[in-house]
Amino acid sequence: MAFVELEKKGLIGVLTINRPEALNALNDQVISQLSEVLDTVDPGETRCLIVTGAGSKAFVAGADIAQMSKLTKEEGTAFGKLGNDVFRKLETLPIPTIAAVNGFALGGGCELSMSCDIRLASETAVFGQPEVGLGITPGFGGTQRMARLVGPGKAKELIYTARNIKAPEALAIGLVQAVYPAEELMAEAEKMANRIAGNAPIAIRACKKAINDGLQTDMDKAVEIEEELFGSCFDTADQKNAMTAFLEKRKHDPFENK
Repeated sequence: MAFVELEKKGLIGVLTINRPEALNALNDQVISQLSEVLDTVDPGETRCLIVTGAGSKAFVAGADIAQMSKLTKEEGTAFGKLGNDVFRKLETLPIPTIAAVNGFALGGGCELSMSCDIRLASETAVFGQPEVGLGITPGFGGTQRMARLVGPGKAKELIYTARNIKAPEALAIGLVQAVYPAEELMAEAEKMANRIAGNAPIAIRACKKAINDGLQTDMDKAVEIEEELFGSCFDTADQKNAMTAFLEKRKHDPFENK
């Protein structure tokens, strides 16, 4: 059975964690399949990727407790590395990614959503890092991405208390960018993805790299990163197409990703 499915819809892709009988929980099989599917995403064909979970109850309810309960110290470290390596692969995917969080996003599920560029939630979504209640820390980047997204103080509160939060609070603290009725979530995610896909894809990828790389350094170095990526856009057919059309007061031709 495929636990991770990828569907192409024109210029966008929809990646679904498909283990609904276990609330899409992440075990080593699911994580390994996620890695394999991400390797098939071609930026030349797919301009934006939506990540979601199968069924109506969960995005990803967490890592598989039944599997983790038996791990030794060394195996736990290896399992954490497996998850972190794959989530970093998602985070550094050249194209934009949108998490469509359609239910429980706890533990590894919350961490998966935070590895995406943008998070959209249904009104039924629930977020949390409950690990300390199970005697462990978040292991797939939760301590790092949560602090970067909502600030260290709020991240420490949520992680130390193991408190779950509903979609409105996640929106209020900046963990998600929008909340929609459950039946509208995927349509809204696809609408955003298609809007992104309609812009110059090379420029979008450069923006993602500039933001992600710039956040890892000081401002002086960050603006140098931006300068280089800004300059690189002037060597593209899409830039010439769009700027010529602007000056001629007409709609530009569709971007060709070159």
